[in-house]
Amino acid sequence: MLTKRIIPCLDVHDGKVTRGVQFGKAEAGELRNVGDPVELALRYNEQGADEMVFFDITASAHGRASMIDVIERAADQCFMPLTVGGGIRTVDDMSLMLKAGADKISINSSAIATPELITAGAERFGSQCIVVSIDAKRTGWDAVEWACKAVALGSGEIVLNSIDADGTKAGYDLVITRRISEAVAVPVVASGGAGKLEHMSEVLALGKADAVLAASVFHFGQYTVRQVKEYLAQHGVPVRLT
Repeated sequence: MLTKRIIPCLDVHDGKVTRGVQFGKAEAGELRNVGDPVELALRYNEQGADEMVFFDITASAHGRASMIDVIERAADQCFMPLTVGGGIRTVDDMSLMLKAGADKISINSSAIATPELITAGAERFGSQCIVVSIDAKRTGWDAVEWACKAVALGSGEIVLNSIDADGTKAGYDLVITRRISEAVAVPVVASGGAGKLEHMSEVLALGKADAVLAASVFHFGQYTVRQVKEYLAQHGVPVRLT
């Protein structure tokens, strides 16, 4: 049986990790400075994280240069796959991040605006490198339909972020996660809403997710990655314990 992955997520703004509550609050200035992204990545690497996700939330050339520096330093010191997203609009953008040391590229709004970017990235770098991140609400356009289309175009993984739950620590959206997990033949990563250990076991078991992504519960010391994995193992969820 394939093990389930635990993935800390770092939102990076001008080279520093920040954390807001609910999707889009970065624009409202409601961000908390968490620390240096490479130091945090090293901490999670030592705790046994299976992967690390960096999201660049800085829409500037200076921010992009800072992000490349972060990826280069993290890749040099960490021994886990790194995914980077945010502001990636072209295959050349993907290439820059992969050359810096990223293993996967996550695209969201650019994939919606230009679906052929998924295919172009998959053809050049392989489907395993292309992650499509979907911001889903219970109401709105059909996230399941979009996930299926993204996979057909070449995406090798789906990250499903519940906008309603993001940052609230109220739990993952089990219903939409399960629907997408059952609809696509690639791994699905659940994101948005982790607040308790039970939330993670629920979305992996009931939501049929292949991995869980979380931020606040790790950044502010509520749980370590090791604690999450030990809890999951005790509850019959297969994880990689080192």
